[in-house]
Amino acid sequence: MKIERIETLRADAGWRMFSYLKISTACGITGWSEFNESFGSTGLADVIDGLSPVLIGKDPRRFEAVTQHLHVLTRQSRGGINQQAIAAIENALLDITGKAYGVPVSALFGGPIRERIPVYWSHFGTYRVRNAALMGVPAIDSYDTLAAHAGEVKARGFKALKTNMLPIVDGKPVSFTPGFGRTPGWPELNWDNRLTAGLTRQLQTIREAIGPEMGMMLDVNFHFKTEGFRRIAEAVAPAHLTWLEIDTHDAPSLALIRRDAPCPIASCETLHARREFRPYFEAYAMDVAIVDVIWNGLAESLKVAAMADVYETNVAPHNFYGHLCSAISAHFSAIVPNFRIMEIDLDSAPWRDEFYDSVPVIENGEYVLPTKPGWGVEVNEKAVRARPPQG
Repeated sequence: MKIERIETLRADAGWRMFSYLKISTACGITGWSEFNESFGSTGLADVIDGLSPVLIGKDPRRFEAVTQHLHVLTRQSRGGINQQAIAAIENALLDITGKAYGVPVSALFGGPIRERIPVYWSHFGTYRVRNAALMGVPAIDSYDTLAAHAGEVKARGFKALKTNMLPIVDGKPVSFTPGFGRTPGWPELNWDNRLTAGLTRQLQTIREAIGPEMGMMLDVNFHFKTEGFRRIAEAVAPAHLTWLEIDTHDAPSLALIRRDAPCPIASCETLHARREFRPYFEAYAMDVAIVDVIWNGLAESLKVAAMADVYETNVAPHNFYGHLCSAISAHFSAIVPNFRIMEIDLDSAPWRDEFYDSVPVIENGEYVLPTKPGWGVEVNEKAVRARPPQG
């Protein structure tokens, strides 16, 4: 079996872009992966295209040999977009390998420990504040509508949800994202009492709607410096969070926050490979390590998870993409012993399902692991090509 052709495809996904890698073999088996270039990874498809000639003629089933060769070729600029490109290639090769042997990808790594994956509703309220009209769903325009939506999520059987900061401005919730340069507050990334008081009320509104037993997380991304994260941790105490999720590139600072926080701390979703995770583990900086299987590739993500286990830390996949990404993250979640819970986006552009031959099966807050060979989810290439990216 030899690799014959590599192609990247992009599709309009509403307020973002979905990207796909298609690897074709001479024997007719096609492998797919989904990758992300909408959030800080501009040009990722071009990097994949640049590495592609190296793959022609290689045996895709020798995925470790292929990816190690790519790491050697990019060693002088390891990590970052190069790592994400290699990850996309690795994940597509795994799809081919599973199909070649007639087994799900999880079977290539010893089979699943669990076939039903607990998931949490991610970006709860966030997309409905920003993109409700596009999605065709009721907008979150008050604490009352936020509470009503929380009750709906609970009624659908989810055992946990994760929200973002949605402070009230001019009487309505707005998405607070200075760490990404989308709202005022950057580059200083400061906090104030009005912001923390509003956050306490937002979380209390959700907690009252879902009750004391349902899990709740808050993701504050890169929106503050260490000082601000510590104040945010104080403000969330009454909500009894499952975790407070923080992005920072300084492991000692995160360890300082964790030491005093009233709830578990989750982090590391933006890190690449074991070398970047290592200082966080050594500093005992977080309770839950967030691993992006799409950025790292399944095989490398499993190595990160094994490292985490040595430090008595469980892992949770970063997964806010399309359905193929969810399947890839689910196979990771199925085979790592030290698993916590899997992220999934339920709110999206209304045409997202068109891009795939199947949609996730979620029962009682659990994702049912696909059992077909490979990832178990095929990309509808015709539908992808019919919706080119806009702008």
